[in-house]
Amino acid sequence: MAQHNSSSALDRPRLERQWQLTRRHFLAGASVSVGAAALASLLNNDAAAAANSAVADPAATSGLPGVPHFAPRAKRVIYLFQSGAPSQLDLFDYKPALADRRGEDLPDSVRMGQRLTGMTSGQKKFPLAPSMFKFAQHGKSGAWLSELLPHTAGVADELCFVKSLHTEAINHDPAVTFIMTGAQLAGRPSMGAWVSYGLGSENHDLPAFVAMISRGTGRPQDQPLYDRLWGSGFLPSHYQGVKFRSVGDPVLYLSNPPGVDPAARRQMLDDIARLNELRHDAVGDPEIATRIAQYELAYRMQTSVPELTDTSDEPAHVFDLYGPEAKKPGTFAANCLLARRLAERGVRFIQLFHMGWDQHNSLPKQIAGQCHDTDQPSAALVEDLKQRGMLDDTLVVWGGEFGRTVYCQGNLTADNYGRDHHPRCFTVWLTGGGIRRGMTYGATDDHSYNITENPVHVHDLNATILHSLGIDHERLTFKFQGRQQRLTDVHGNLVKAILA
Repeated sequence: MAQHNSSSALDRPRLERQWQLTRRHFLAGASVSVGAAALASLLNNDAAAAANSAVADPAATSGLPGVPHFAPRAKRVIYLFQSGAPSQLDLFDYKPALADRRGEDLPDSVRMGQRLTGMTSGQKKFPLAPSMFKFAQHGKSGAWLSELLPHTAGVADELCFVKSLHTEAINHDPAVTFIMTGAQLAGRPSMGAWVSYGLGSENHDLPAFVAMISRGTGRPQDQPLYDRLWGSGFLPSHYQGVKFRSVGDPVLYLSNPPGVDPAARRQMLDDIARLNELRHDAVGDPEIATRIAQYELAYRMQTSVPELTDTSDEPAHVFDLYGPEAKKPGTFAANCLLARRLAERGVRFIQLFHMGWDQHNSLPKQIAGQCHDTDQPSAALVEDLKQRGMLDDTLVVWGGEFGRTVYCQGNLTADNYGRDHHPRCFTVWLTGGGIRRGMTYGATDDHSYNITENPVHVHDLNATILHSLGIDHERLTFKFQGRQQRLTDVHGNLVKAILA
C-alpha cells in the first residue's frame, strides 16, 4: 500500500497534465495574493518573456490574430454608464402634448397590456406625469434637451441621440447585466472583457480595461453594482476589468507593505517567478504563465498608476472645464478626467458607473442632483477629447439600462412625481469613433411609451460599438459549453444609419 501511495505521488504531475481545468481549479489558480485577481487584465509580453519566454502568450497584449476585422474608426471606448435608468422624459424625449393631460389615466391603447413591475402593477390608476422641466432645441441639429442639461446642450452638435433603444429586462440587475454582457443571467464576459480579448492592450504598464464607480447626489443609496459587471466570465481571467478606487491605493495592494522597499519587492517577484516556472514545467498549466505576468504587471503599475491618478499636473483651465468636483477623488467629474488620462495612455475600454438614477419617487429633486453630478463633466469630456484631437478615434457612450414610465408611481402632486422602470424605450447618446454627429435617430409615441421609428435593441447597440472598434460582432467568439459564444449571442444588427 505504501509503495502504491508513493507511486501515485510520483505520477501526480503527469496526471495533472491530463486533468481538465475545472472552474473551481481555474478560479483558485487565478486568485493569487498581491491583488493579482484585482489587477488581472492582460499578459505583459515583455514581462512574461523576461520571466520565461517559453510560456509567454502574445495574444494577451496584441489581441487575436485577424482582429480588428476591418479598419477601425475608434481605438478605444469610454462608456459613461448611468446606473439606475435616467428618465428619458425629463432629459431627452420632449413630449409637449402631455402638458394638458396631466393626471389623466394612461390609455389602454398605449399600454397594450405590456407587463409592469411589481412596484406599480397593483396601482388602480396610472396618472400621466408630464415633465416639470422646460425643453429647448440646441445647435444646428436642433436637438431637444431639458433645462437640466445646459452643458450637454452646448455640445449637442457633437452627439448622436438614439431615442429608440429597448430591452427585454424590466428590473435593474438583469437589465444592467444584459446591457453589459449580452445576457440577463450572470456569468458571461462584460463588453470590456470582450474588447480586451479581441484587441489586447496598447500599454503594457496599464490594464486594457478599467472600471470606476461614483455615487450620485440624487440618490446616494441606490441599486448596488457588482464586480461581475466588469468581469471576464468564461474568458481567461486576465481580460477582466480592473476597478480603480477613490480611497487609498487606486488598485488594491498596489503599494508595498511597510518595511518592503522596491528592491525587496523585485527580488521577491523574481524568486516567485522561478518557483512558478518550475511548477509550470512540471504540470504545464497555462494559468501559471498568466500568474507570472500578473505579478509583473502589478509591479509596473506601482509606477504607472500613481502617475496616472495624480492630476496635479493638469492646468487650471482643465479643472474649470470639468467643474468644481473634478479635484475631488471618486466623483463623476474626477473619474471623467481620469478617463481622458487613461485614454491618452492607450487603455482600450474605460467604464464609468454613476449610481443614483433610480427615481421611483421625488424624481424632480433627485434627477436635478444627478444632472448636477454628470452634465458638466460629460460635456467636458467630449470637449476635452475634441480639443486634443482624440474624439475622432475615441467612442464615447452615455446611457443607462432602461427608461422610465410616463405615468406616476405613487401619488402625483403639483410639484412631485416618481417613475417606474420602462424597458420599451429609452435614450442614449454616442459621439466620436465613427459615429455621425448632430443627429437624432429613432422616435417614440406621444407618451414616450412605444417606439414608432427605427427601434434599436441592446444587441444592436453593442454590435455597433464593436463595429466602431473594427470588430465584426459575429466573428468575435469564444468556444464555451460546446458552442461559439459572443457578446451579442445569436442576435444583433449593425445600426448603419448612425455611422459616419
